[in-house]
Amino acid sequence: MSSLNKLSSWIDIGNHSKKISGKSLNEMFKEDKDRFNKFSVQRENLLLDFSKNHIDDKMMKLFSQLLDEIDLKGKMKDFYNGKKINTSENRSVLHFLLRGSYNSKTKELYYRDVKKGLDKLKSFSKKFRNGDIKGNSGKKIKNIINIGIGGSDLGPKMICEALKCYSNRDIQNYFISNVDPSNLSEVLQNIDPNESIFIISSKSFGTIETLKNANICKNWFHNHTKTNEDFKNHFFGVTANTKRAKEFGIDENNIFPIWDWVGGRYSLWSSVGLPIILKIGFENFEKLLSGANEIDNHFKNEPYDKNIPIILACLGVLYNNFHNCETHAIFPYDHYLKYLPVYLQQADMESNGKNTSKDSMEVKYSTGPILWGDVGTNGQHSFFQLIHQGTKIIPCDFIGFVNSNNEKEELHEILLSNMIGQTMALMKGKKMEEVEKELGSKTNYLNYEILKNSKVLKGNKPSNTLLFDKLTPYNLGRLIAIYEHKIFVQGCIWNINSFDQWGVELGKMLSDEVYKKINKNDRSNIDNSTSGQLDFIKKFRQ
Repeated sequence: MSSLNKLSSWIDIGNHSKKISGKSLNEMFKEDKDRFNKFSVQRENLLLDFSKNHIDDKMMKLFSQLLDEIDLKGKMKDFYNGKKINTSENRSVLHFLLRGSYNSKTKELYYRDVKKGLDKLKSFSKKFRNGDIKGNSGKKIKNIINIGIGGSDLGPKMICEALKCYSNRDIQNYFISNVDPSNLSEVLQNIDPNESIFIISSKSFGTIETLKNANICKNWFHNHTKTNEDFKNHFFGVTANTKRAKEFGIDENNIFPIWDWVGGRYSLWSSVGLPIILKIGFENFEKLLSGANEIDNHFKNEPYDKNIPIILACLGVLYNNFHNCETHAIFPYDHYLKYLPVYLQQADMESNGKNTSKDSMEVKYSTGPILWGDVGTNGQHSFFQLIHQGTKIIPCDFIGFVNSNNEKEELHEILLSNMIGQTMALMKGKKMEEVEKELGSKTNYLNYEILKNSKVLKGNKPSNTLLFDKLTPYNLGRLIAIYEHKIFVQGCIWNINSFDQWGVELGKMLSDEVYKKINKNDRSNIDNSTSGQLDFIKKFRQ
């Protein structure tokens, strides 16, 4: 493929963006009374409103031309047919198979591997719900401790919290991810070993943080139960490396499969979702998969101008590459989605934080944005000030639900009013005339001029709004799949591999080297900054 910034459609997008950038969003709405209908997509109980963006009909047509010029349809076909699009690791990328989105090329793989894995999860879930899964002492299992990091932690943790309303409240989920001993210690002091099971989730069964934590939990368990036999009923593995899991001591029947074509940040749909299944039940897990499956088909079949992931991807590229916006904010207006921004940080930034193209060339344009966010309305009373009146343009995604899982008087109407009010305020701003009218007579204020100028907001800040009828397992599956496919499309546009993470691997490798130097008091072949830090650690390490 030619360098992205040399493509004719890319150049045309840049020129047209400059042409319409002088026109405010307020002006665009005044000029086009049908703007919302043009720039929104409704699918039954789902709405994407993207009308509050610096776009017009021509801009969206230019993006369609860009997608044709990069052959997005061909790339999507390769993706769904199982071609090895993760070129640096020579792997297929087939996480969509986990939710039953197969075609004639991948059907056999689905039934040979995925369906069998799901059947094993379903069978185990049924035994767990019936109380047939017990500790060796005969006590009922009340605690599920997940030991994993990255995608093996963030996905299950986010889903378990998001779907708490659909969960078994007698089950407590705990997540040990950080190698910081405080994480592990806080979990172990809250649980009875006889009422707990540990799920060690690692594709390679070789991740140092996960194995260190797993071994400490194993020793802790032995110290409390005083027998090796109890171990087999309390420890489970989710891995592609059955041999290592068995060497650790996990019974083969307690090992659930994952495959090399499942990236960690896309793995919650697989056996990595075991903690989710035990918390919300297999039926609700299936609804989660079904929601994602619907979006897989939507992404595959809908035209560009009605395709939610593709639209979001193009808007993200517009701001990232033509408005020089370095960050993108995610604001879920639902308390249960408090881990969603963190989850999407990994999904997006680990995927598209790349500076090398698929052609092995250094890219000459901006790739993945910095993602951040928090639940509404918390952000409104902290960092929204910068979004409204700061010098940076920060595109925002607002995610809301028409109905709450916990209706209490008029609280949900207030929450929704805040969400919609923020998108209006970002777009409209506050003009000088409005401020002057609001303040009234100058004689009422000692600092009139300062106050007047301080209250002016320029507005013209972009946002997308995603609205669902309710936070359900099905809708959550749809929401996550929308962002997954958005990330894929942006990777295609930027011509980068969204499915490797060599930066993460380098950090792991150097951490291992530093660990050896700490233990051996070795200062060879390191910079003097690192040496100085190690000297300080040695001085004060107890």
